[in-house]
Amino acid sequence: MIRVLLADDQRLVRAGFRSILEDEDDIEVVGEAGDGHQALRLARELRPDVVLMDIRMPDRDGLAATGDIARDPRLAGTKVVILTTFDMDDHVYGALRAGASGFLVKDTEPEELLHAVRVCARGDALIAPAITRRLIAEFAGRVKQPDPAPRLNALTEREREVLGLVGAGLTNDEIARRLVLSPSTAKTHVSRVMTKLDVRDRAQLVILAYETGMITPGWLS
Repeated sequence: MIRVLLADDQRLVRAGFRSILEDEDDIEVVGEAGDGHQALRLARELRPDVVLMDIRMPDRDGLAATGDIARDPRLAGTKVVILTTFDMDDHVYGALRAGASGFLVKDTEPEELLHAVRVCARGDALIAPAITRRLIAEFAGRVKQPDPAPRLNALTEREREVLGLVGAGLTNDEIARRLVLSPSTAKTHVSRVMTKLDVRDRAQLVILAYETGMITPGWLS
């Protein structure tokens, strides 16, 4: 059973998401929060698998709450998906850097919401490749000077190649096809890269790939 916490200051929005999620046999909404403080408190209390977090809330917003959750070692198994009104919201890049695992627009289709929750819960790719490319391309210019990140030296040549493909928004299956690998081998490479670079999930790999200058918008095209 996938345990989900809803964090949004609008009750109608929470009710809508709850209705969609609880129609599924494998998903349970374990709590609701109206601001970032409540979201953090309930996350610590309930230990959900996924938090659907509105980025704009009173008192403590979703960006700050996401950072709180990502930094709490007790919540290492909790993934945060940001909810935003606009798919290129000005704060989304900061939320991903703070530790969010992905994002959804609030008017997303029910199937996309369910897919995101399930994918997020199993720790796989959380952002559709096309959206990843648009999002990172939009905000990559904010990094004035790439950080070469000495820890990249720990990666093998193949692992660097995998990191670049993750940064370009490819899924494990797409990476496997491009590198002529089995999907399980591609997944293993991605897991090793995350371990070596000490990042929380694939979203953080995407950020790192751009911020280190390893790839740039349009690199794969």
